[in-house]
Amino acid sequence: MVKLEFYLLVLLISYHYTTSNAATNATAMNYVNASCRNTRYPALCVRCLQRYASSIQGNDQKLAKAAISVSLDNAKTTAAYISKLSGSSGLKPSVYQAVNDCLNNMNNCVPSLNQSVQELGKMAQFRGQNFEWHMSNVETWVSSALTNQNTCARGFSDGSMDGPVKDAVIRRMNYLSQLTSNALALINRFALKHKAGTHMP
Repeated sequence: MVKLEFYLLVLLISYHYTTSNAATNATAMNYVNASCRNTRYPALCVRCLQRYASSIQGNDQKLAKAAISVSLDNAKTTAAYISKLSGSSGLKPSVYQAVNDCLNNMNNCVPSLNQSVQELGKMAQFRGQNFEWHMSNVETWVSSALTNQNTCARGFSDGSMDGPVKDAVIRRMNYLSQLTSNALALINRFALKHKAGTHMP
């Protein structure tokens, strides 16, 4: 009898924990879903940030930082790909030039995103005009990164460059610029909500 009561108690505790945890996760995901509606590519936003939902837990700063971290990780991977591509042999001169120009763009893009991640990690300690100044830095760096990404893609606009190299670069840059656009939207949202005094927590 004592054994049965013990097992029932364990079962009850497990059920309560599972139910509570599921409710918490659902709330966390609802926050991500609602926040991503403010971005240009909401489906991509949700897909990339859903794995961070439990750690974000409705925190606007953590959401913005997670979004820009995703963009930074992808930018590093893309920069490595472009760098490898620049060492390829047999590229047409125009394609070779566009690839190298793109590499320069990415070498500017990655540090800008990295600075943004570092700065966002410290935003909780800033107040008033100090917050606005640091927030302005973040917005400027992310905007600059997005400009560099778009500049890279435009470098391949000439029809004479058509081919697998152009297709691969454009595909990667479009994806990266969508990530960065979403991150910038969430950063701007965080800044506006902080200014209005409505940010979470």
